[in-house]
Amino acid sequence: MYKNILFPVDMEHTAESARALEIAVEEARRSKAHLTVMTVAPGFGSPLVASYFEEGAVKEALKEVARHLKRYIDDNIPDDVEVDAVVAEGNHAEKILKQEQVGNIDLIVMASHNGQIEHLLLGSCAAKVVRHSHCTVTVVK
Repeated sequence: MYKNILFPVDMEHTAESARALEIAVEEARRSKAHLTVMTVAPGFGSPLVASYFEEGAVKEALKEVARHLKRYIDDNIPDDVEVDAVVAEGNHAEKILKQEQVGNIDLIVMASHNGQIEHLLLGSCAAKVVRHSHCTVTVVK
C-alpha cells in the first residue's frame, strides 16, 4: 500500500502518458493514496536564458503551464482521488527527484517517451529517476 504517489507528466506528450496515468489512478484508488500530478517546464529562470525574455514573461509562462495542468487534472483524474498539482522549472529528473523527497513520495509512476537507441528501454529522464530514486518507480512504455 502506498500513501503518496507522484505522476510526472510532460504536457506536450499527454497522449503517450495515458497508460501511466491509468496505472497511477488505479494504484491511488487501491491504496487510498494521495496523487500528486507534476509537470516540469524547461529551465527559463537562469539569468542567461531569462535575459532573452521580457520581464515577467517567464512567470506568465509558468502560470499558463499551471492552468494547462489544472485542466489536465480536471479532465483526467476522477473525483474520488485526492490530487494536487505541482509545476516545477528546470531539469526534469532533478525536479522529480526533489518532489519525491518533499512530498514523501513512496511510488512514482511515469511514462518513458525516449526511443533513442542509447537508452534502449528507458528515456533519459526515466532512467535517471529509476537510478536515483529512493522509492518504487514504475515506468510505462
